[in-house]
Amino acid sequence: MSATAELKGAIFLKNTLILKGNIIYAASGSELTAVENGYLVSEAGVVAGVFPQLPERYAGSEVRDYGDSLIIPGLVDLHLHAPQFAIRGMGMDLELIPWLNQYAFAEEKKYSDLEYAAAAYSAFCAALKSGVTTRAAIFASLHVPATEILMDMLEQSGLVTYVGKVNMDRNSPDYLVESTRDSISDTESWVRRSLETYRNTKPIITPRFVPSCTAELMTALGEIAARYNLPVQSHLSENVNEIKWVKELHPDCETYSDVYDRCGLFGQQPTIMAHCVYLTDYEMDLVRERGVLAVHCPQSNINISSGIAPVRRMLDKGVKMGLGTDVAGGFSISMFRAVADAIQASKMYAVLVDRSQAPLTLAEAFYIATKGGGSFWGSVGSFEPGYEMDAVVIDDSDIIGNSPLTLAQRLERAVHLSDDRHVKAKYVRGEQVM
Repeated sequence: MSATAELKGAIFLKNTLILKGNIIYAASGSELTAVENGYLVSEAGVVAGVFPQLPERYAGSEVRDYGDSLIIPGLVDLHLHAPQFAIRGMGMDLELIPWLNQYAFAEEKKYSDLEYAAAAYSAFCAALKSGVTTRAAIFASLHVPATEILMDMLEQSGLVTYVGKVNMDRNSPDYLVESTRDSISDTESWVRRSLETYRNTKPIITPRFVPSCTAELMTALGEIAARYNLPVQSHLSENVNEIKWVKELHPDCETYSDVYDRCGLFGQQPTIMAHCVYLTDYEMDLVRERGVLAVHCPQSNINISSGIAPVRRMLDKGVKMGLGTDVAGGFSISMFRAVADAIQASKMYAVLVDRSQAPLTLAEAFYIATKGGGSFWGSVGSFEPGYEMDAVVIDDSDIIGNSPLTLAQRLERAVHLSDDRHVKAKYVRGEQVM
């Protein structure tokens, strides 16, 4: 990075941040907006605009000049499991339920040991911070003390996150199941402490999924979410056998979505539902009507043989969408990898399932990973005026090649070929975090 102060005798504007470089973002899914050698200006952490020349009113303000680097909005990971980071890349030949039983649950058991939790979460937070992710919605484990260790570390990272203490009171190993009463009381106590403690790290109500939570527990969690005005996250229609299991457990409910809906966990508060691979048309309409945000996790869906989510159909129906890495069903914590995987998965859906469903374009996948997922926080994920200023600087000089490339082509190449070593700076709400 080279930082230069361009002083022209004008009055310095307080809390103004100006980044100079090749700026590219997706205000919509239809096209990318690109400004070569432009200026990204924010005031008090909010984008004031992107300009080809710096407006006179900002003369005298410091300009952080990143030369020929790309400047993009921070990417948003709307679904991942922090305690599973240590087992990423393991058990990838299994389907969901066997994988949970053999790998995920056994690993999450270890988070009753706070020394282990601190070491594992330190590695997780370092990896999350070093990449292109600036915001994330994260599952912890059911252990409150370990969850608070994770939240402490994320707060120190400067990233903006939601973290969920996971709830499980049935159909789980003895070492990873709570009594319904304890699950409810522990969750509410944790919520109160969290709301008083953190600025950037907030609690989110997190029933693991329907098979592991009784209706009594889920209804109580819905009441806690309403009482404290908290968002909700869980899993929905990830795997065929999972869906059959839900039907056996709740024969009175027509669909998987209806179970959550009856318990006050389906859009009554801002809601994230991961996967949504096998939604019926009725469920897609309900998701849209309730404003539930569906999170596509392509790598995980492939790794544990769940299927291919019908992303194009959901977009056409007006369903709000984000992307997730779903570590450790997904083996990579890279949101660039999630963008590339989403495009590839959509091509396989078109070839193998429905040729009328056009694959995702780079602009669409990048939009879902930035502004789409960012919408869960409000005006996040774009460089349009009024959006919170989350930005990542990518030095792609060693992967550009010899032929001239447009900024869109450089972004595509960075999505597929770059890694954390290419991240030269990262800003969240206008504050530099690396």
